[in-house]
Amino acid sequence: MTEGTNMTDNESETTKEMIAAEPAEETPMKSFEKRPGEAEEKENGGSKGTIQEQVSVTAEEPEFEHPEGGWGWVVMLAAMWCNGAVFGIQNAFGILFMSLLNEFGSADDEDLRFKTAWVGSLSMGMIFFCSPIVSIFTDLLGCRVTAVGGAAVGLVGLLASSFVTTLGPMYFTYGIVFATGCSFAYQPSLVILGHYFKKRLGLVNGIVTAGSSAFTVTLPFVLSGLLEKVGLQNTMRVLSILMFILMLAGLTYTPLLPKPVNSNKPGSRCPPMSKLFNVSIWKSLGYRIWVFGIPAALYGYFVPYVHLMKHVEERFGKDANKEVLLMCIGVTSGVGRLIFGRVADYVHGVNKVYLQVSSFMVIGVMSMMIPLCHVFGGLIAVCLLMGLFDGCFICIMAPIAFELVGSQNVSQAIGFLLGMMSVPMTVGPPIAGFLRDRLGNYDVAFYLAGIPPIVGGAVLCLIPWVEARRIRREQEAAKDVTQILEFKRNSGGQGDALAAKTADPKSVI
Repeated sequence: MTEGTNMTDNESETTKEMIAAEPAEETPMKSFEKRPGEAEEKENGGSKGTIQEQVSVTAEEPEFEHPEGGWGWVVMLAAMWCNGAVFGIQNAFGILFMSLLNEFGSADDEDLRFKTAWVGSLSMGMIFFCSPIVSIFTDLLGCRVTAVGGAAVGLVGLLASSFVTTLGPMYFTYGIVFATGCSFAYQPSLVILGHYFKKRLGLVNGIVTAGSSAFTVTLPFVLSGLLEKVGLQNTMRVLSILMFILMLAGLTYTPLLPKPVNSNKPGSRCPPMSKLFNVSIWKSLGYRIWVFGIPAALYGYFVPYVHLMKHVEERFGKDANKEVLLMCIGVTSGVGRLIFGRVADYVHGVNKVYLQVSSFMVIGVMSMMIPLCHVFGGLIAVCLLMGLFDGCFICIMAPIAFELVGSQNVSQAIGFLLGMMSVPMTVGPPIAGFLRDRLGNYDVAFYLAGIPPIVGGAVLCLIPWVEARRIRREQEAAKDVTQILEFKRNSGGQGDALAAKTADPKSVI
């Protein structure tokens, strides 16, 4: 998803080097009017006194050709396992949540669900919170080292969680250590795909992200059986096997793309600070609305994944087949990613945001419908719709980022967005657990969980209007420059001098 931008960065840097190595040809008119100090200004990146430069590039490096298969299919399967293992465990936390309540809970603890929900919330929040940091480590150390190291940390976190006897240490071992490892293992699995695929990158991304849907469908049944037969501690150890396989999968991430040439000191591996922290993306008003609107919509997003299982048990009894609900969400989420990903290809520009708006509206309404379902079949219908539009929300994040900030900035744009998403993903479920502990049921919690997606979706509706206004301003500015150039061509030397004076108000020519 993100590596498509790396190729563009490499090509742009190579072109800049060739431009710097071969100065632009100047017309006699420009040479005659060259002012003192202009050569020094061009070395620093531009000239104040010229409107148009002719650049001739005589040599070009051959463009990198993606294999579009071969070993890339192995890498795709490894990335699919990573996506499934990381988010499959996170999405099935509702099963672990009930076991944690029974294992560490006390009948006298009024805040039991509030405290227990923090374990899963911290875990999901840390995965997104670390995303901007992971992108930097991936640039410095490479996909393979980052992914294998992250999987190893996640393995240690799960193993440590299996020896915990109280809820307090679980916040650290499962909520922080395990989640941090998952974050470092997950993001390189998306980046490495761009090394092997270009024409088929959309198809490959769809297959990889479907891994989480496949695990979300199957893992709740597996966890329920394990928890019943071997208990919570041994179930954690079995889940550690998934992280060990993830370590082996990370070893397949062999990089192919040429490394970009750094403009910093010779011998230093660190890229310049402007590459590490790209603050230019925050100049886009549309991006700022997007990166604040989506987190605002997500305060209730993770609530059903944590509390729905317990709500079903309280309303329909312990014998209710509650795992089916997570299966429904997982299946339709995978279908939604394939359907809406294809639909987004036919939606022009930033109007793709309207797909995300519709997904948030439906998710919000479906969250409010959960307490109103007194028949189990009604809950199944709600979960089917919720999963379908959940897939819509996820699959079009990258295309919208491309439209808002461009291909060269999309990697860090998504990283910053995921980091901002960590806050609502973390605090939402504990608030819902607190309301359950105080009110005695989950009804108010689910009603309130549906409000943020609707409000956030309404905020996102501003983006197409903001971007349309920006495009109009750019077109007007380009029209003014075109008129100046046209006047320059028609007026000869006098027009050239006037154009130079227009471009540089300080000029006395």
